[in-house]
Amino acid sequence: MRVPILLQYWHVALRWKWVVIGIVIAALVAGLITTLMTKPTYTAVARLEISREEKNITKVEGVDAAPTGPDQEFYQTQYSLLEARTMAERVARVLRLADDRDFFAAHAKSIDDRSIFGGKVSANPVERRNEREKLAIDLLRTHVAIAPVRGSSLVDVRYSSGSPVIAAKIANAWAREFIRLSGDRRFASTADARRFLETRLAELRTKVENSERDLANYASAKDIVPLNREESPDGKTRTTQTLVSSSLQALNEALAKATADRIEAEGKNQVKSIDSTSDSLNSTAMSGLRQKRAEAAAEYAKMLTQFEPDYPPVKALAQQVATLDQAIARETARIRGGRSQEYREAADREAGLKARVAALSQELGQQQRDSIQYNIYQREADTNRELYNTVLQRYKEIGVASVQPSNISVVDDANVPEAPSSPKLMLNLALALVAGVALAAVAVAGLEQIDEGFRDPGQVARVLQAPLLGSVPEVEGDTMVELADRKSTLSEAYLTARTGLSFTTDHGIPKSFMVTSTRPAEGKSVSCFALAVSLGRTGAKVLLIDADMRSPSVHGMFGFNNNRGLSNYLAGEQNIASLIHQTNWEGVNAIAAGPTPPNAAELLSGDRILSLIKQLTTQYDHVLVDSPPVLGLADAPLLSRAVEGCVFVVESEGVAVRGVRAALDRMRAAHARIYGVILTKLGSRQAGYGYGYGYGYGYGDTKEIA
Repeated sequence: MRVPILLQYWHVALRWKWVVIGIVIAALVAGLITTLMTKPTYTAVARLEISREEKNITKVEGVDAAPTGPDQEFYQTQYSLLEARTMAERVARVLRLADDRDFFAAHAKSIDDRSIFGGKVSANPVERRNEREKLAIDLLRTHVAIAPVRGSSLVDVRYSSGSPVIAAKIANAWAREFIRLSGDRRFASTADARRFLETRLAELRTKVENSERDLANYASAKDIVPLNREESPDGKTRTTQTLVSSSLQALNEALAKATADRIEAEGKNQVKSIDSTSDSLNSTAMSGLRQKRAEAAAEYAKMLTQFEPDYPPVKALAQQVATLDQAIARETARIRGGRSQEYREAADREAGLKARVAALSQELGQQQRDSIQYNIYQREADTNRELYNTVLQRYKEIGVASVQPSNISVVDDANVPEAPSSPKLMLNLALALVAGVALAAVAVAGLEQIDEGFRDPGQVARVLQAPLLGSVPEVEGDTMVELADRKSTLSEAYLTARTGLSFTTDHGIPKSFMVTSTRPAEGKSVSCFALAVSLGRTGAKVLLIDADMRSPSVHGMFGFNNNRGLSNYLAGEQNIASLIHQTNWEGVNAIAAGPTPPNAAELLSGDRILSLIKQLTTQYDHVLVDSPPVLGLADAPLLSRAVEGCVFVVESEGVAVRGVRAALDRMRAAHARIYGVILTKLGSRQAGYGYGYGYGYGYGDTKEIA
C-alpha cells in the first residue's frame, strides 16, 4: 500500500520540526525588524478613463485609422504609453523636478550627494542640471505604477514617495500629461499630413491651371466652340454640343423643310387642272370672278327664257360672261405660273441648303477628329481638378480632426494620502512567513538529500530491488522481555518477518540462512535471535550460530559464557557437540562465537565452516548464522558459501542508501542469495505510514535495540 504523498510530507516535517520552526521564527523576526526600520511610503492614486473610440463631433475622420484590433492589444498599448520614459520626461519638465529638493528628499536622495551621480559632478551648471533631471526621471519611472481596473476601461496611476503631498502632485501631473501627450501625438501626426498635403496642393494647382490652359488653347486653334457642357456622375466634363454641330442641326432642319416645300411645289406644278386645287379655291380674285360669272350666267340663262340671243341685254350678258371667262383664264394662268416659280425657288433653296449641310458635315467630321485630342485635354483637366478638390477637402478635414476632443479623461484626481501605503506590518509578516516556510522547505529538502537513510518501508523494494520481509519498530524497555512476550509488538513484528521468509523458497523457510547488515549496531544480532526464537515457537529445532567472532553478542542474549565456540571448531577442535549450548528458549540451541581469533577471515575461508553447516542441517530443522557486517570485512561473503541464503538487516534512518546498495552488490558478487530485507528501529513517526501489521499504535519513544 502506497502512503499518500501529503502524509509523507507531514512526517518529513515532523522529523525536522525544530529546523522548520527555527527558520520560520527567524524569517518572522527578520520581517518584523525590516518593517519597523523601513521609512513610511505614501501612495497617491489618480484614475483615468481610456475610451477605445474617440469622440468625433464633426464626423470627420483623422489621419490614424479607427482601431480595429482586439481590446487587449489597444489597452496594453495605452498602459505601455503610460509607463513610457516620455511620460516621465514630460512630468519632470512640467514640475521642474530637477530643481525640487523636496522631491529628491521624498525619495531619500540629496542633490548635493555626489554618490547618487556616481561620484562625478560636472562643473558646468547645465550639465549638472541635466544629471539631476536624468535622476528625477529614473526616480519617477521607479516609483510609478499603472494598475488597470479589471473588466473596465479605467486605469489607476499610482505614485509612491516619502511625501504624501509630492505623491499626489506627481500622480495628478502624470494623468494630465498623458492626456496632453495623446493630443500632441494626434496633432503631430496631422501636422506631417498637413505639410504633405500643402505641397501636394501646390503641385496640383499648377497642374490644373496648365491643363485648363492647354484645353482652351487647343479649342481656339481648332475652332471648337462648345455651346453646352454636362458633368457625369463621376465628375467628368462632357461637351454635348458645339457651334458647328448646332449649326449643322439647324441646317438639317431647314433642309428637311426645304425638301418638303420643294416636293409640295413639285406636286402642285404637276397638276394640269387648277380648278379644284387649293390655290384656286383659296384665291379671292378667282372666287370673285367665278361668283360674278355664275351670276352673269344665271342672268343670261334667265334672259334666254324670255328673249332671243340677239336681244341686246342678252348679248350684253353673253359678252359679260365671255369677259369673265377671259379673266378667269388669265387668273388661272397666273396661278399656274406662280406654281412653277414656287417650285424653282424651292428647288434652288433645297440645293443651297444641301451644299451648306455638306460643307458643315465635312467641318463637323474634322472637328470630331480634333475632339479626340480635345477630350484628352478635357479628361486631364477634369482629373487634375478632381484630385485637387479631393486633396483640398482632406486638408480641411485633417485640420478639423486635429482638434477633436481626447478619448482620455480624468475620473478621480489623486488626493493627498492620509496613511502610509507601506510598510504594512501584517502583510510583511505574512510574506516573511511564506518566505520562512519556503526556505524551511528548501532546507528540509536539502537535509533529506543529505540524510539518505531509509525512512519509508516502501522504499526498500523500490530502491534495493529486494523484498521487504518485515519492519521492526523501536520499543521501550528491555528487548529480551519484549521478545519473551509473544503478544508484544516486537514479537509480532518478527513473526511477520518469519512469515515473509517462508515464501522465499519452494520448501518454505530455508534450512540454513545467515543474517547480516551493512554496518554494526543495525539490529542484525537481535533480528537473528528473534527469528530463531520465533522459529522455535513453531516446534522446530533451531540452532543459532554466532559467526561474528570480531564482536560476539549471542552468548550475552542467552546468558552463557563465550569461552568456547565457533572459533575453536574452525581452529581444529572436532567435538562440535561440546560447543552447543542448551537455552531457556523453546526449541533453540546456540553456539557462541568463542575466543576472538587473530584473523577471522582466514578461519571462514576454509572448508570446515561448510562441513559444519552441512552437518548441523541434518540435526536441526533450521540453522541461523549471525554474520558480521558486510562493509569493510570479508567475513559475510565467505559465510554466504555455507548457507542457502541471506537475510539483510537495514536500520531505519541509518546507513545511506548507497552504502546499503554497495553491501548488497558485494553479497551478490559472492553469489549470495538475498531472501529479503528486515527494516529495524522503525520509529513511531514511520509507524504512522501505515506499513506493517496493525501494530503502529503504542510504539512509544525511540530506544535503540542491540
